[in-house]
Amino acid sequence: MGSQATTEDDASEETPDDRHLDGVADGCGCTEIWEHLSEQRAADD
Repeated sequence: MGSQATTEDDASEETPDDRHLDGVADGCGCTEIWEHLSEQRAADD
């Protein structure tokens, strides 16, 4: 079997470009949002 050189395209597939998330604080994922909304709904009851 021959050895393949890693190309720039291969490297971009391995490491996703997440620069669009640079301004988003940690803890702003779906789970945290769901928990926050659940707590608000429970408080409204």
